Amino acid sequence: MKRIQLHNSPLFLRIIFVLSAAIIFFIAGVTFKHITVLKKSSTWMVNSYEVNIELEKLISYLKDAETGQMGYAVTRDKSFLKPYYNSKQLMKASFDKVSELCRNSRTQQDNLKKLLGLINKRQNHLSQALYLIKQNKITDIVLQENLNEGKKTMDTIRKKVEEMLIVEKNLLKIRQDDYHNTINYTPLFIYLTSIISLVLLTIAFVKMNEDLIVLKKANNKLTVTNQASSLAEIVGEFGSWQLNLETNEYHFSDNEYRLLGCDPQSFKASLEKRLEFVHPEDLDYVIKTTNVMFANKDLPSYTYRIIRKDGEIRYFRGMGRIVENLSGNKTFVGTTSDVTDEILANKLLEERNRELELNNKELTAFNYIASHDLQEPLRKIETFISRLIDKDSTSLSESGQQYLNKIKSSTSRMRILIDDLLQFSRTNKSEKIYELSDLNVLFDNAKQELTQAIDEKNAKIVTNKLPEMSVIPFQIQQLFTNIIGNSLKYSKENVPPIIKITSALVHSKNEKRLPDSHDKFYKIAIEDNGIGFNQEYADKIFILFNRLHNKNEYSGTGIGLAICKKIVENHRGYIFATGKPQVGTKITIYLPVA
Repeated sequence: MKRIQLHNSPLFLRIIFVLSAAIIFFIAGVTFKHITVLKKSSTWMVNSYEVNIELEKLISYLKDAETGQMGYAVTRDKSFLKPYYNSKQLMKASFDKVSELCRNSRTQQDNLKKLLGLINKRQNHLSQALYLIKQNKITDIVLQENLNEGKKTMDTIRKKVEEMLIVEKNLLKIRQDDYHNTINYTPLFIYLTSIISLVLLTIAFVKMNEDLIVLKKANNKLTVTNQASSLAEIVGEFGSWQLNLETNEYHFSDNEYRLLGCDPQSFKASLEKRLEFVHPEDLDYVIKTTNVMFANKDLPSYTYRIIRKDGEIRYFRGMGRIVENLSGNKTFVGTTSDVTDEILANKLLEERNRELELNNKELTAFNYIASHDLQEPLRKIETFISRLIDKDSTSLSESGQQYLNKIKSSTSRMRILIDDLLQFSRTNKSEKIYELSDLNVLFDNAKQELTQAIDEKNAKIVTNKLPEMSVIPFQIQQLFTNIIGNSLKYSKENVPPIIKITSALVHSKNEKRLPDSHDKFYKIAIEDNGIGFNQEYADKIFILFNRLHNKNEYSGTGIGLAICKKIVENHRGYIFATGKPQVGTKITIYLPVA
């Protein structure tokens, strides 16, 4: 019994895991060792081959030196001495390399010392003979003695090199045997240990899948998830319900009960019990929707009223769908949300929209009155005043004539005021039909409207190229007309107005006055040298009927710049004013790039 319990316990699984990990580390260590041995064997083999090659090179370089000397002795041609001189450097490099390759072999180091003495001796013979040849002091006897001595030395050198080659050959054979032995059993060892490791890991994997601890952890996680879901329902003011289509049983979440004004799990969940809370006027609608749910296996979003346990009427919105689990069982899962605040807010919005629509109708009526009923008597007053001035002004006293002129001036101002109000109203109500337009053309049209004022003031207008944009053409033209008209109106006395218009493509994040929305705008600046204004009034000049100057000094109704602001807002843009008394005014407009 204990053995079975150990087999099913988490301890058994941990033991398997620890053993598997230990074997894997053991395999890794042994594998690393074998790979190191293979690498070392390979290095020694290459080392032996290189020693053999360098020793052969030494003999070759000595032979080249002898051949060069003999050629020079026979022909006296100095070109034969080139191999002789080159051989010294080559022999030194080759000897140094052999010495480095054999640094770990005491036998070869001893042989190298002896070989170096023989090589130096042979080189001394060659150098001595070459000196005598160059001095023409060599005789046949001396030459023969030198050759004999050189031959003996070369034979000794060859013998020493052969001894070293034999040593390297023996070492190479030993190393080759080690290499082949290692390379033969290493793959088999790695394969077997890998199989053992794989088997142990497979056993551990199977046991982990069979262990009940996994199920316990899953249950714990599910419990936490359910608690989180319950908390989310409370915060989000919604509940959930489930209908098992196999058993036809309902289940309500705790917050589903709370939405109905009841304590959690205070009654058995059922469709019949739920229908008891539905408002009588919505009961048939809910029953029909529920029947559709059973027929179509789907519950689209629908809204209805309920009467809570405390008598409060609330608006609910429900929806759901079928969920199939891994076992193939199907469950209808639904949610219920309390949308009372949303419904009431929508009703309030509808009421305000109706009020706004009524106000718009009243404004339309006012526009009609302003454009017809008010203007008609105004025209008659202007007509009678004009006749009175033409026919009877001479019969009036001086004060009477002054009064008559004031009446005429007041009627003219009233007509301008009515026209400006109508224009402001049209700016608010006109259809916003955008067209791709060349702002240069619209600006030229605006200048044409102001030709008389421009000529009278002897004004100079300087502008750079304006962009093409998607705008409401007549509104942008009106915008230019009003701003340029203001610059002309508020120019300095006896000073020709100079109006400069510039444009540039800017990014909102680089403009301090704009919100950091990462949008692009066309920045259009209109600057003049007029009378300007105090910067503290910069925002007030765009307010309807607001005037900074006395009406006796400058004509106008205070509506022009308000119209400009409305036009810019219609284009989702921004407008700002900067001024300084007796210096000038700058109007900056930002229009978004579509």
